[in-house]
Amino acid sequence: MREKGSAAVAEDRRGQRPSRGGSSAGRGGSAGGRGGSSSRGGSGGRSGDSRGGDSRGGRGSAGDSRGRGPRDDKPRGKGGGYQGKPGGKRPSSSAQKAFRPRAEEKARTAEQAAYDGPDLPENITGAELDRGVRAQLKGLPEKLAARVARHLAAAGVFIDENPELAYQHALAARARASRIAVVREAAGESAYAAGHYAEALAELRAAKRMNGATDYLPIMADCHRALGNPEQAIKLAKSPSVANFSSEAKAEMTLVEAGARRDMGQLDAALRTLELAPLTSKSRAAWVVRLRYAYADTLEAAGRESDALAWFHRTHAIDSEELTDAAERADLLERRQA
Repeated sequence: MREKGSAAVAEDRRGQRPSRGGSSAGRGGSAGGRGGSSSRGGSGGRSGDSRGGDSRGGRGSAGDSRGRGPRDDKPRGKGGGYQGKPGGKRPSSSAQKAFRPRAEEKARTAEQAAYDGPDLPENITGAELDRGVRAQLKGLPEKLAARVARHLAAAGVFIDENPELAYQHALAARARASRIAVVREAAGESAYAAGHYAEALAELRAAKRMNGATDYLPIMADCHRALGNPEQAIKLAKSPSVANFSSEAKAEMTLVEAGARRDMGQLDAALRTLELAPLTSKSRAAWVVRLRYAYADTLEAAGRESDALAWFHRTHAIDSEELTDAAERADLLERRQA
């Protein structure tokens, strides 16, 4: 579906620029060039040689006014004959255009390519989005909102199996609606999934400025870790807003903070951070599995293998979906201690 309005105009610009020497605006065209019927010297006086169709005006029938080519000394026939052919007719502007070489299509810039975005699968309509997300797009023109919604939905569909493709869809949505928080959020999350940590951090900061949400802090902190700034990750982990997080979000921030401590060689501090988390929760949710696994892994890194073995077993006991390799890690430790 092609959009009308400013977005469609941008998409359709490609290949529509008139080539030099067009019939109405070129240097030698029939309506405005020096070789037109109203030029000095009659109908053929300053008509330029088309040189294969290019109608740039020269002073001679085949010569160049600046001496770049020999003059054509062939006599013109009576009655304004063309090219020495008595009674001949000068080719019409449409005939000249038929012989003009078409201007080569310019390569799309990176910005234009991002605006175009990847092809949208026909089965993705935008209706897949959450109602709250669709509500944020209502301020856009109808067709533009529909296109942005489809790109956002595609980003959500591909983020697990092809995060780079998801990121490209999110960029296409951002190119059309960069002032909408949910669009910047999608760009940030897909950039994070694709490993573009600097871009993810920038997009999530923008989203946070727009809507004041703090849900992005764990991902932002992990981006700092990935970019080699564990101190900044810890600083975000200590944000007052973390106290109001859901249990899952708190667990995510705990994991990032503990990882940052390990990055800095502070294993004891990493263990203390994890011990403050609900490791003994009766829940079998993924966040509990991940907390236990991180604790067991850090215990092993600290040389406490017996304790690590016990926590790998406790992790495996609730990891029904096999999110971790806790069973294999426990088996390796048992062999080492045998």
